[in-house]
Formats: sequence, structure tokens, C-alpha cells
Amino acid sequence: MNRTDAARRTHGGKPTHGEPMIDRVFALLRAFSDTSPALTVPELSERSGVPLSTTYRLVSRLAAWGALEQRDDGRYAVGLGLLEIASLAPRGHGLRRVAMPYLSDLVEATRQHVLLAVREEHEAVLVERLSHHEAAPVHYRVGGRMPLHSTGVGLVLLAYAEQETQEQILSRRQTRLPEHEPVDVTALRATLAEVRRDGLAELHRGSPQPVLAVAGPVRDADERVVASLSVLVPDGSVPARSLAPAVRAACRAVSRALGSPSAGAPRTHAR
Repeated sequence: MNRTDAARRTHGGKPTHGEPMIDRVFALLRAFSDTSPALTVPELSERSGVPLSTTYRLVSRLAAWGALEQRDDGRYAVGLGLLEIASLAPRGHGLRRVAMPYLSDLVEATRQHVLLAVREEHEAVLVERLSHHEAAPVHYRVGGRMPLHSTGVGLVLLAYAEQETQEQILSRRQTRLPEHEPVDVTALRATLAEVRRDGLAELHRGSPQPVLAVAGPVRDADERVVASLSVLVPDGSVPARSLAPAVRAACRAVSRALGSPSAGAPRTHAR
């Protein structure tokens, strides 16, 4: 059961009696997706499991607060009010603000895509993506969720996650996405050990287009791995070892800016 399913706590397609209103609100907000950025009230009700009458009432209040916006066609989309609140998240825009100068330098150095992600339970959440205009298209969006076991940033975050979290993920049958191939858990455990040993993850993806990801950990003042940073390039365009020094340097720079003792004292970024 994923976060959305658990949050709904539905029975027979309807919310359980006495379900907290905040759960229903988040169920409505999570009904939106990349493929469904705008929905009608009945669609929101069906996707969230919230009764239609309650959906009408909550959507009206969310729109009044700016959390939802109604389009000319009558459908609702996520509003700027949520962006204003989300911008205060330390692990989101706060981390992004610190990392941005170094991400920009890495994009210029590699002329490709650079991702910054954090772990949220059993998934990676993309905090920032910078892309050079010459880079090939990729299907990642800021705020989007990615699997830990089949992305470069995800492997790093999983490798340094608490043992309990690792075992929860490794104990379940995993599928490599988007290829929908089964994951060899023994091989995945070995990969995570290599990431911890080398301080880098290397991942080759064949679908929807061949991509190589090289990712590393970002640490905070307590030496906790709080984020992962990666470069995405067309697979076969450059060897992973040629990207490793730039990724390591960027990870150290962001970690240093966050106060990591092992990365050295914080210093002003010179451009």
C-alpha cells in the first residue's frame, strides 16, 4: 500500500467513518498527477474516494485559499497558494537555495541534466532539476517521486538509509521501472554496498532512452546523508569515470555549504 492509498483509508471505495478531514484534503490534492494536472470535481471525488458532496465543499474552500485554481473549462488545478507554502520547506526550497550555485556549475561543466533529490519514506522526491539546452529530453519533474531502487539518486538515498528502511524495501518484490523488469535483491544489496564503499552510484537505464546516471551523497552538519545529487547523460556518450570527479566535487561543495565537517569548512561560492 502506497502513501496515497494509506492516506485515503477507504473501505469499499469510500472513506471510513470518522476519517479526519485533513486526510480527505490530502487525498484530493494527491489525485492530481503528471498525466492529470487538471480535474473536474467528480473526477477528484472518484480518484480520491471522497464523497462527491464533501468534494464539492472542500474544493470550494481550497480554491478560496488559493490551494486550487479553477480553469476556464471548469476543471481545477493545483494553485499558487500551495507553492507559497511549499517554498518554506527546508528539505525542498531551502536545500535547493543552498545547492543551486553548485548545480548550475555542474550543468555548465557537463552540459547535461543535474538532479537533486531527498528521500521521503520509500521514495525519492526531486527537489531540483537543471538542464543544459543541449541535453536530451528526460521525464523528470521537480516535485515528482522516483523509486529508490531504480534511479541513481534513489540508490544513494537507499544505500545510506536506516537499516530498518532498507530491509522494508529489500524484503518486498521490486520491479525495475520503467522497464518493468524484476529486481535481483541479492544484486541490489551488493550494489548498495558498493555505493557506500565508493561514495557514488552508477546506473544504466535502457528505457525510455539509454541514460547513464552518476550520483553521490550530500551530507549535513551532523554528517547525515540528507540528499543525493546526480548527473544524467546519454548512455555511451561518456564513461562514468569521467563524470565521477565532477559529481564528487559538487556533492562536497553542497555538503560543505550545509556545514558537513567531512567536507571542510563552509566557504563563499565563487563564480
